Amino acid sequence: MEILIVGAIIMGVLLYNNVISGKKFFEDNSDYFRLLKEDDYDFLVAAKYGEKVDPNALFNRRLKMAGIVIVIFLFIFLADLSLLNITLSIVVGVLVFKMPYTNLKKYYKNHLHDIDVMLPYYLKGLEILIQHYTVPVALAKSINDAPEIFKPGLREMIAKIDSGDSSIQPYMDFANQYPVRDSMRMMRLLYRLGLGKQEDKQERLLMFSRTVSNLQDKARQTKYKERLEKMENQTMIMLIGTGGAVLVLILFAMMTMFTNL
Repeated sequence: MEILIVGAIIMGVLLYNNVISGKKFFEDNSDYFRLLKEDDYDFLVAAKYGEKVDPNALFNRRLKMAGIVIVIFLFIFLADLSLLNITLSIVVGVLVFKMPYTNLKKYYKNHLHDIDVMLPYYLKGLEILIQHYTVPVALAKSINDAPEIFKPGLREMIAKIDSGDSSIQPYMDFANQYPVRDSMRMMRLLYRLGLGKQEDKQERLLMFSRTVSNLQDKARQTKYKERLEKMENQTMIMLIGTGGAVLVLILFAMMTMFTNL
């Protein structure tokens, strides 16, 4: 066992110093490492960084960092190597491996509010495209102008529709990826908008338009309320700061007066 650990440490040092190509190692064993990747990892990376960042490169960096941490801890415990210390090293490596994913999840949850505000404005632009194209074509044409955070979900939805899935499921999958206010209802309306005869499209489009306008009004009210609350908080901070400064001056003046007496 100790020989294996020493070998692993040497391997880690060689990888860290690029004596052995870590990139080639990951590429040769990518099928095995891919089993460790979370199902929503690519989506979360795209949601935070857009499409400019390669999720596979970030994932390989996570693996490399976790491996280096495990090797370092094994090296620290080398003088007193035991099953408990080996387990502890692996646990720390797993935590290091999972930490970036946890941060991505936290970032996404924290930005659901922003998604809630952006969705009505995206749907308004989509409504204009639907007046001239079918729903799937309008969705495809809307990607370039869509907010970055919507692009991965839109590409997945369009890919499913293009593959022949004519059910409501691609739309519901998109709504599940962005679980904000009324996203489910809007995706159902969008799906129904693509069904039926052409003469029925105008009536359904009017219903879709009214719903989008209502969502826009809610988004504007939310923005106004948040701006008002921010101004109130700033005013309160200024009042508290001013009041505290006045109180300190009064106390200082009283102490000076008593000292002179």
